[in-house]
Amino acid sequence: MTVPVSLDDVRAALVLDGFDPLEAQRRMAPQPRVLRRPQNRPGQPHRASVIVLLYPGDDGLAFPLIRRAEHPGDVHSGQIGLPGGAQEPGETPLETALREAREELGVEAAVQIIGRLAPLYIPPSDFEVTPFVGTLAGRPRWQPQADEVVEVLEFPLGGLLDEARKHVEDWPFEGYSLRVPWYDVQGYRVWGATAIMLSELEWRLRHVLNGRR
Repeated sequence: MTVPVSLDDVRAALVLDGFDPLEAQRRMAPQPRVLRRPQNRPGQPHRASVIVLLYPGDDGLAFPLIRRAEHPGDVHSGQIGLPGGAQEPGETPLETALREAREELGVEAAVQIIGRLAPLYIPPSDFEVTPFVGTLAGRPRWQPQADEVVEVLEFPLGGLLDEARKHVEDWPFEGYSLRVPWYDVQGYRVWGATAIMLSELEWRLRHVLNGRR
């Protein structure tokens, strides 16, 4: 069941007082997993940005996820994720998110940024990712970047609140068992960093919607 969510709900969710994003992130984080960069790790993390790009879909607000192309040596290749990528020299995090939306999805329409989620650290690639939330006035016509994006998956925002879409499995990983929560999006497993960021948005929305009951 898709729960109706309005833009006003999203705006309110992104500015909640006293909300703990780390607790919300942990709900969909593989266990064990580090959510913050260890203080003893040398150097500085790489920087990246992603965007939850909201637009009017068939069942209310929706946003795109992308299935990435397979690239040898890329730890994130083939996974389902939000549009985004590494920050280039001279860019702000927001400029990175908007550039990646244009490059990966062909989004040329004006994007209104309404907020951001908490930064997230990705241990395998040593990246710190800044997630933004933006809106488009109309439903876009996707023009995916052929060498980077295999498929664009449209997902209703209210689907994050549907418990039937959430699952947990034990996966073998480097000699031990990893407990992995994931969202079902059109039959694909959305897990890891993407699920963690979406979990924060989910629980922000739950706080707002539950407060109105």
